[in-house]
Amino acid sequence: MIKNEIIEKHCYTKLVYQRINKKLKTSFTNKESEALIKKLLQETAIENYLKKGKNFYISNKEYGIRITINSNTFRIITVDKL
Repeated sequence: MIKNEIIEKHCYTKLVYQRINKKLKTSFTNKESEALIKKLLQETAIENYLKKGKNFYISNKEYGIRITINSNTFRIITVDKL
């Protein structure tokens, strides 16, 4: 199942932490950002995991956040408010 693979393999770049804080208007530490992303990935239903082109889009309506992940490297690209 792709959801489990994403939860297991997702990773971060140095710049993505800044991007997460900018997009969500927060000032999370790297560990807090990682905890939020992991929680969202785990709690989001599989039907809200969408592969489009080279990316996965994981939309969690409860938190109002969409996570974009590269489907080849499993790197977090960005997050957006819904």
